[in-house]
Amino acid sequence: MDNVPQLIQERSAPPATLVIFGASGDLTRRKLLPAVESLARHNRLPSEFALVGVARTPMEDEQFASSALTGPSLSDKPQLQGGIRYVSGGYDDPETYKRLAETLDELDAQRGTSGNRLFYLSTPAEAFEPVINGLAGAGLNRAREGSFSRLVIEKPYGRDLTTARELDSVVHGAFDEPQVFRIDHYLGKDTVQNVLALRFANSIFQPIWDRSWVDHVQITVAETLGVGTRGGFYEHAGAMRDIVQNHVLQVLALALMEPPASFGAEGLRNEKAKLLQAIRLPTNRDIADLAVRGQYTRGGTRDELMAGYREEVGVDPLSRTETYAAMRLNVDNWRWAGVPFYVRTGKRLPARVTEVALQFQRPPHLPIPANQLTDLEADALILRIQPNEGISLRFGAKVPGHSFRVRTASMDFSYEQTFAEESPEAYERLLLDALLGDPTLFIRTDEVEQCWRIVDPIIEHWENDHSPIPTYEAASWGPADADRLIGRSGRAWKNSI
Repeated sequence: MDNVPQLIQERSAPPATLVIFGASGDLTRRKLLPAVESLARHNRLPSEFALVGVARTPMEDEQFASSALTGPSLSDKPQLQGGIRYVSGGYDDPETYKRLAETLDELDAQRGTSGNRLFYLSTPAEAFEPVINGLAGAGLNRAREGSFSRLVIEKPYGRDLTTARELDSVVHGAFDEPQVFRIDHYLGKDTVQNVLALRFANSIFQPIWDRSWVDHVQITVAETLGVGTRGGFYEHAGAMRDIVQNHVLQVLALALMEPPASFGAEGLRNEKAKLLQAIRLPTNRDIADLAVRGQYTRGGTRDELMAGYREEVGVDPLSRTETYAAMRLNVDNWRWAGVPFYVRTGKRLPARVTEVALQFQRPPHLPIPANQLTDLEADALILRIQPNEGISLRFGAKVPGHSFRVRTASMDFSYEQTFAEESPEAYERLLLDALLGDPTLFIRTDEVEQCWRIVDPIIEHWENDHSPIPTYEAASWGPADADRLIGRSGRAWKNSI
């Protein structure tokens, strides 16, 4: 029997009630409710499941249920039918939590949810503290024996290291760290998790995944959209806080960390934290050489002229908020010493693309005459996270014909063409993980602190720098300073559309 392959047990949630604070908000409507629907449609939720929305906006149970049950195939799903409630009230009002506690007790009796509660904070950051204190005041932070009470917190987790620690103090005043799930939806993407599969499920890549073979690494998170209706939020965030501090650094940690002893949650998170801790802290005197910011201005074509950032709704006409950020980072450990890591993110760039590109060292000697090389690029391994999810391996190959000519070619793996299985949305995967109590793809408190430790000096430097912020036209690849950042070493950004 030991040699007989065991079937993989499909994961499904235990009996529980999911409580969404900010239930009338945009994130709930666009991401969370569709994720719940999809879990129900794929039979990942038990019949002993309930959904409770909490928000300031007055709403009846039936109205919230109609907004949650929009899928065409959910009419016969017992996981949601009859198990949806809504509690309206202020987040700082004890009566709100009293009514919530009564609702949860009723659902335990009616639905058999066993006292298990997952509280999801889909609210503005300023509501985190009153909600956490309200839950603690009503005793909802502590579960009965044999049950669980967990807290999921959306980003931003603080505005800097100081406020992140202050928020941690509030969180840990009510919940123990194992109860806390800090969410970064990027970690829920299959293609981000495939970085782990590529590295640790294959023997061919591990020997070349270090300073002896890798010349440099580029991580790009590019968006074609502007800030849209989020101008007011973005004015207080900027690209560094909104994308680099969380998404970019998390992807970087997965790509560069040491192999964990096991694929358990703590093994993975320990290695991520160690990698982040090894990133060299920027000092005030060298920030100008290793960090670049920019802000998009009006640009595009005559047929599609896009507004500049300062023209967007909710944005200060004299704003100095960055919509583009790029950095050169160094990792001071045995594997990566001396290898530069270039990261960048921006809005209103020419293409929507998230990828990790490892460019390898050039051959130490090329016996092929230069006139037989046709724009031969360095070998590279490119992990495409979105869109066109997959992996490309770039290398030199002989051009067909009687002459010996070499040019760049690539081998491509496509998720869509290779796998028939449907890839779940990131929030669907992460909601299921939180219901199961699996923290692997969530961010631990020491990771949060390390990420703020890296970006804080740069943000502070920019806030104290009163010189004009560099600009770039919408639909371009960012400010000229970004090209100079990587060009000082004779390298160039990989720009592809």
